Amino acid sequence: MLSPKTPSLSVKEAAIQLLSRRDHGVFELKQKLALKGYEAPEIDVAIQLCSEYGYLDDLRFARSQVRQHIYKGHGDRRIRQELNLKRVSEATIEQALQEEQTDWFELAKETAWKKFKGQKAIDAKGYAKQVRFLQYRGFSFDQIQYALSDDDAE
Repeated sequence: MLSPKTPSLSVKEAAIQLLSRRDHGVFELKQKLALKGYEAPEIDVAIQLCSEYGYLDDLRFARSQVRQHIYKGHGDRRIRQELNLKRVSEATIEQALQEEQTDWFELAKETAWKKFKGQKAIDAKGYAKQVRFLQYRGFSFDQIQYALSDDDAE
């Protein structure tokens, strides 16, 4: 019978290896280390060490996630939801969003333009489809109205 797989690296080495590839949030790193078979007390020690040395920083992680989501055309609601799922604190999320200084109305308009190739909906069904798409992307109703309005200030 097979016993649970024992990790070949120390938990600290595994944590640093994961962080060398990309930024992780504290919660996300804990999950990944637990999946690799490490025990909670040793994970906590590794997390503490990585935080002390600056390898692990939730704010840096949140900033990175915000930039990635903006690049994908996601609104602030979607970004907040994703970061909440990764257990990033509300204050950290707020700070990361503030530092990015994005015009969410223009991003919504740009996202709609890319998806619908500048075509306005001809009927209510088409308009509802466009609204649902932008809602899923995380934009507020005001931002969606602006994005789908007939005002072309270009």
